[in-house]
Amino acid sequence: MTMTLPSLTDATLTLHERVATLTLNRHDVRNALTGTALVDDIVATARWVNACPEVSVLVITGAGSAFCAGGNVKDMASRSGDFAGNVAEVAERYRQGIQRMPLALAQVEVPIIAAVNGAAIGAGFDLANMADLRIASSKASFGETFLNLGIIPGDGGAWFLQRQIGYQRAFELTLSGRVIDADEALAYGVVLEVVEPEQLMEATMAHAARLASQPPKATRLTKRLMKMAPDMELKAFLDVCAVFQGLCHNEPEHLEAVERLLARLHRSS
Repeated sequence: MTMTLPSLTDATLTLHERVATLTLNRHDVRNALTGTALVDDIVATARWVNACPEVSVLVITGAGSAFCAGGNVKDMASRSGDFAGNVAEVAERYRQGIQRMPLALAQVEVPIIAAVNGAAIGAGFDLANMADLRIASSKASFGETFLNLGIIPGDGGAWFLQRQIGYQRAFELTLSGRVIDADEALAYGVVLEVVEPEQLMEATMAHAARLASQPPKATRLTKRLMKMAPDMELKAFLDVCAVFQGLCHNEPEHLEAVERLLARLHRSS
């Protein structure tokens, strides 16, 4: 039985053929993460995905012309909302606010695909980089623009970006604060593919469907291994692989997959 979808405030969530699609739905503020309930919605969705075995892929996209504009600049100018108070107050608000998003998404057990439909700026760029794959509209743009406003990437952007494209490229983009278009993002390895706007969701769902067709329990274990690998010594990593492989060999989905392969080989012989 499919679990009940979580109740969201500023985003919409659908589930179809094992693919959950989260759409940031505050296009009136270009899907800004501060001054809205979008962080709460993202965190709630991440928790739901992990608890819902019917989900094999999570797609994140934005409604309207922007993917996500990051922080609300008007609130920054007025020192209100998430940006009000002294150093300790602002720091605590970051920890209890936007920083919950990277922590939650880092724990998502299924592949995450960002369908970047428009501008992904500041924390919006970082949100895209929290996904495993990024498919971009030709109208998309990307900018690690914090320094332009005299602030730093407070949501962990400096951690994510250099893991995507390497230290030198990440350093240049972060310290210059410049905005790049979809083609440059593709050349840098920020995105996997660039398509025309009307093809974005079709292309994204094609990737999602392919991933969702894989055995679901092994898919979740494989993503865990991919996330663990950079921070582990080889011997310890191989020990974890051995245990995960033992789990896989004892799952019905493994034998079903083997039987399907043997049947295909038999038909082709």
